[in-house]
Amino acid sequence: MPKNPDKEFMRLAILEAKKNLKVATGGPFGACIVRQGRIIALARNTVLKHDATCHAEINAIRIASRRTGSFDLSGAVIYSTTEPCPMCFSAIAWARIGCIVYGTKISDAAKIGFNEMRIGNSRLKKMGKIKVKLIPGFLRDECRRLFREWEKSPGRRLY
Repeated sequence: MPKNPDKEFMRLAILEAKKNLKVATGGPFGACIVRQGRIIALARNTVLKHDATCHAEINAIRIASRRTGSFDLSGAVIYSTTEPCPMCFSAIAWARIGCIVYGTKISDAAKIGFNEMRIGNSRLKKMGKIKVKLIPGFLRDECRRLFREWEKSPGRRLY
């Protein structure tokens, strides 16, 4: 096990997001789902493949559910380069993932032009009485760097 597994798992999500800097299948967003110290899913945003629901977190949940044979991902942690949008937060809650670790905020994505619903996870947690643990701002500078790199990417498309 690495010295700081949280950093390693977030950096895997960052590396996954970077794949969209070369081939524009979605925005600069990545996610990694871990349970009991084992990676059960790694995914990136693929919205530009013609499915608005293919955010990194949703793709990761789909992979994790297939691999585990269950919708119930209790005991898992999701590492997301950006704060999950309301759709992704809801899917995380329904999958019973216990902790969300994220880098940048929804507002950071909106600032560079993404069409974001500016309802943060803290507010959604309170409104829905969801018991998920939130760890915001994790490796935020590294996650913000994704946005700067994406802005320079030749094939980038806002959605």
